[in-house]
Amino acid sequence: MSMDDPKPQPPTPPEPGDCCHSGCTYCVDDLYQEELDRYRAALKAWQARHPE
Repeated sequence: MSMDDPKPQPPTPPEPGDCCHSGCTYCVDDLYQEELDRYRAALKAWQARHPE
């Protein structure tokens, strides 16, 4: 693994009590899902650059 191209790390999931369940526009669960989607795309690209 190259220090110039480290493997992406998954985002930290929200804690169980982080969502207030009041229908916020930017819910922590929605923001986490977006981060997870970005992580998965970054991981897929990283794996293509670093085939095993």
